[in-house]
Amino acid sequence: MAVSHFQIAFRFLWAKKRAMLMSIGGIALGVAFFILTQAQTSGFEQFYIRTILGTSGAIQIRDRFQDTLRTMELAEEGKPSFRIAHRESRQYIPGVAEPDEVGNALLQFENVSGVSAIVGGSVRLRTTANEATVYTFGIDLDAHLRVSSLGDQILFGNLETFRNSPQGVLVGSTLARRMRLRLGDSFFIDTPDQTRPYRVAAIYETGVREIDEARVYIHLPEARSLLKRPHGASFLQVNLWEPDRAEADAERMEEVTGHFAYSWQEREQAWLEVFRALRVSSGLTVAAIIVISGLGMFNTLAMIVMEKTREIAILRSVGFEQRDIVRIFLWQGALALGIGVFGGWILGALFTYGVSRIPIRIRGIFSTDSFVVNWSIDHYLLAAGITTVVVILATLLPARRAARLEPADVIRNVAQ
Repeated sequence: MAVSHFQIAFRFLWAKKRAMLMSIGGIALGVAFFILTQAQTSGFEQFYIRTILGTSGAIQIRDRFQDTLRTMELAEEGKPSFRIAHRESRQYIPGVAEPDEVGNALLQFENVSGVSAIVGGSVRLRTTANEATVYTFGIDLDAHLRVSSLGDQILFGNLETFRNSPQGVLVGSTLARRMRLRLGDSFFIDTPDQTRPYRVAAIYETGVREIDEARVYIHLPEARSLLKRPHGASFLQVNLWEPDRAEADAERMEEVTGHFAYSWQEREQAWLEVFRALRVSSGLTVAAIIVISGLGMFNTLAMIVMEKTREIAILRSVGFEQRDIVRIFLWQGALALGIGVFGGWILGALFTYGVSRIPIRIRGIFSTDSFVVNWSIDHYLLAAGITTVVVILATLLPARRAARLEPADVIRNVAQ
């Protein structure tokens, strides 16, 4: 019976092949554009997340805190008094006083892959022609490579030159252009009480403008001496094996270390909300194409019911029940759905690949020279799910109407 249902459904569709092909084409294009927009928006979002994880880490351990407890005494006549402790606020003490001790505690977390102590401070970078206020990052190179993508961000020069040069400095590409600095050039760093000479060991580029124009890396011992901070650290940068767990891990780290733990989700919440809104809005916009195509298919199936009234009556006369008629129309919807979704998947993959090859230059919150796309099976499944719902809704009403046709009504020419 299932085969006969399919055969009849195919014949009904073939009778309206032009209208149905237009509906199937609309479904395929809707699926394709949905996949494309989701691949683009999620691609840029994932690229942005990789960028911030590679520059600022998954978690930053900052100021030590002390909880302030307010104590209240309540008493009623004839009853014993009691005391309520209420956590009101926190007092923060800047920096990490014992970075080695805190770092060792953090390394006990199974999700932690590296910890880097950073001593930072605002200084004045000066050449013979220009000067600018920058922020120094004193780092231990090997430790910092475990918590960042610095090794992949070197644009000119190499890290070995920096490693072997106590006065070597890593300078951001934007800052280097503005200050007209090249590899090997000398410059001065001024603090309120001293001036020291340094040399450009390498030039890096993260693509994040606020970093590339204001951050310079120097060796940790040199930073301690320059900023007169022989002990402690400004903060600890932590890398995780699974960055998505950063928020939960940050809460546990606060309890263990007594320091404020700043996850990347909290740090970048504003931009993450922007990307999420773009993904939802683009998905809703493109889903409208699928809905319109579903309406087109609804009209086509409704016309089939009107034009095939006698054929449906004959089917009922030879023993087909109402559920059989419904199955025939569901088969028509399934055929259109299968062809439309499969065609949309192919077009979506082709469109996504084509867009990924389009050159584009973006510098600001990240750096890329082409459209960034995210190849995810979830986009294809979500597009198929939305299309399935639309097609089912577009199929059920004509199917139920066809199933209610009675042979006797058709013979008497009173079929509705």
